[in-house]
Amino acid sequence: MKKFNKIILIVFFFSLQISFAQTGINWTKDGLNYMKFDEGNLVKIDPKKSVQTILVKKELLIPVGEKESLNPQSYFFNNDNTQLLLFVNTAKVWRYNTRGDYWLLDLISTKLKKLGKGLSPQSMMFAKFSPDGKNVAYVSEHNIYSEDILNGNIKKLTLDGSRKMINGTFDWVYEEEFGCRDGFRWSPDSKQIAYWQVDANKIRDYYMLNTTDSVYSKIIPVEYPKVGEAPSPVKIGVVSLANGVTRWMKIEGDPRQNYLTRMEWSDANELIVQQLNRKQQESKLIFCNTLDGSARTVWAENSDAWVDMNTDNPVGWNWVNEKKDFLWVSEKDGWRHIYKISKDGKSTTLLTKGDYDIGQINAVDEFNNFIYFSASPNNATQLYLYRVHINNLSKLNKEDPAELVSGNNLKGTHRYDISPNCKLAFHKFSNYNTPEVSEWVSLPENKTFNAENSIAKTIKINSEINVEYLKIQTVDNIELDAWINKPKNFNPLKKYPIVFYVYGEPATTTTDDVYGNHDNFLYNGSMSDDGYLQVALDNRGTPSLKGAAWRKSIYRRNGQINIRDMAMGIKKILEFPFIDKERVAVWGWSGGGSSTLHLMFQFPEMFKTGVSIAPVSNLLYYDNIYTERYMGLPEENMQDYIKGSAITYANGLKGNLLLIHGSGDDNVHFSNAEALVNELVKFNKQFQFMEYPNRTHNISEGEGTIRHLSNLYTNFIRTNCPPGAK
Repeated sequence: MKKFNKIILIVFFFSLQISFAQTGINWTKDGLNYMKFDEGNLVKIDPKKSVQTILVKKELLIPVGEKESLNPQSYFFNNDNTQLLLFVNTAKVWRYNTRGDYWLLDLISTKLKKLGKGLSPQSMMFAKFSPDGKNVAYVSEHNIYSEDILNGNIKKLTLDGSRKMINGTFDWVYEEEFGCRDGFRWSPDSKQIAYWQVDANKIRDYYMLNTTDSVYSKIIPVEYPKVGEAPSPVKIGVVSLANGVTRWMKIEGDPRQNYLTRMEWSDANELIVQQLNRKQQESKLIFCNTLDGSARTVWAENSDAWVDMNTDNPVGWNWVNEKKDFLWVSEKDGWRHIYKISKDGKSTTLLTKGDYDIGQINAVDEFNNFIYFSASPNNATQLYLYRVHINNLSKLNKEDPAELVSGNNLKGTHRYDISPNCKLAFHKFSNYNTPEVSEWVSLPENKTFNAENSIAKTIKINSEINVEYLKIQTVDNIELDAWINKPKNFNPLKKYPIVFYVYGEPATTTTDDVYGNHDNFLYNGSMSDDGYLQVALDNRGTPSLKGAAWRKSIYRRNGQINIRDMAMGIKKILEFPFIDKERVAVWGWSGGGSSTLHLMFQFPEMFKTGVSIAPVSNLLYYDNIYTERYMGLPEENMQDYIKGSAITYANGLKGNLLLIHGSGDDNVHFSNAEALVNELVKFNKQFQFMEYPNRTHNISEGEGTIRHLSNLYTNFIRTNCPPGAK
């Protein structure tokens, strides 16, 4: 049972990786404490003193007539901490539980009431207080509402919402590929709401078929723009609470050939918006006057491949210097750097100088003149915390280099959750043989509060881990990061079976130096105990912090350059004398499933066994935003799509292949599997195929699914790539 719990956790983590989701500490507004639910009570914890204070007793969260307290997924205070908004009874919208019910607790009167009277149960999304605390706005069934906290009056601010006309939230592809979910913003004066409207009427539905939940099958339509389909037209409007009238922003460009990926209020009557063209090779930052809708571009950048998206969390804007400037992340000089841009766009200052990439901005401390960010200039598999000055003190330090905060005595991955005032941080560390340890530290000193509970005191190395990090030089003179996990009681004079875990696409890496990254989460048992070598490597095109040229080399060559890098890297690894070349397996999920197919089909002499889970078999079957970003438009370079699709090489299969797919996969559609099955049948290629009815991309729904998938995978590997040394 313990083993399956681990599998469930890692499969869940896998889903978070794909969808770019992150969770963190729920800090109090002053940044000196954090909050959590403990035994039903909402408590505040002072990490310096380890003192816990009850903020809201669980008895206050019992609705009238009920016996049990509410169990919130999330919660939000208004600005003066007199009202508490609670999100409960949640349900998934594609990836995450963003739909449910909201309750409001008045902390002065202790009155608890449910919001959205008359609306469908479990239909509300993204509720948030107005800045003045008088109203709560939310989305329900594709329309935006505001509710007066005092009298409970509800105003329906948009009237045309439907499955195909989406107000205040997004369609499938904006959510999946841009991370856009919450689609409206309160104005600073609480009188207006700016929001996205997505017109999906011209986007064709992909029809999924539910054949198991009733006697008759049920069609499930998903507005899903495939490669080559123009995007859904998107526009931004500002609706007045007083009269319900929306003024649309007059942003130039054909809405069916552009994306609007970020939007925030920059002033009382002004929005700042990011627009990407369809090829995602040009990014514009546009100011919109909300009084007349006029728009003007203040800053733009271009790329021959694609423009970096700046952030995986498109909510908020990093304003500094009393909104005279803002921070922006760009790859325009070949490295992922932080820039300070004046509000008028006329002045651009590079803040992170040097031939290295930043990972992300962690926090901005204007009081101490610091930007905290993650980076790893010397080893792309690791991560550290750095900082630079916001306003360069050139007289004191002409170059103003980045300062390493986390220290260099612990090699591996450092992660920091920094409080709003940047005085406190929760610091976590791990590496391949060090289980995760954590500590509370003060900033800017980066000193622990409690020496006895510090990382230095609690860190423990797992001596049983036999992982080695490698630099693999391919025949093409490309250096790849890789790791090899050797089995217990490894004897270099014997020969062992080897299992490669692959991904290979721009969405994620496989060689991060973190604990637990080196074991096969799907294998029912211990591969190390069973005598398997385990290996992963990262090719060009993966999002490693190795410069834009590394990442963007995959442009128009997905399915080609990345597959060759993997194959040539694996070829070098197979030269090790302790590897049994007759027992070589490869497997992956999603993009890794695609890579597995490519390797099995194009390099059949190397791979005897492969497991491909939920793969894109034909690049033309995937969504437009992701695929066109990395491949261009198919009408301009169709041959690149053909060369990059695994199905093109299906006739090359010689080894043992297990293909697995969920028929309810709204991400990588089941048609990818069916088309590949047809192609393999056409060439009389024998293989094994498992369909999981109505399961999504995670293949985790339904009683017994995780156990069955694990056993299926394990039995196939053990049968076709037998364990143990010879």
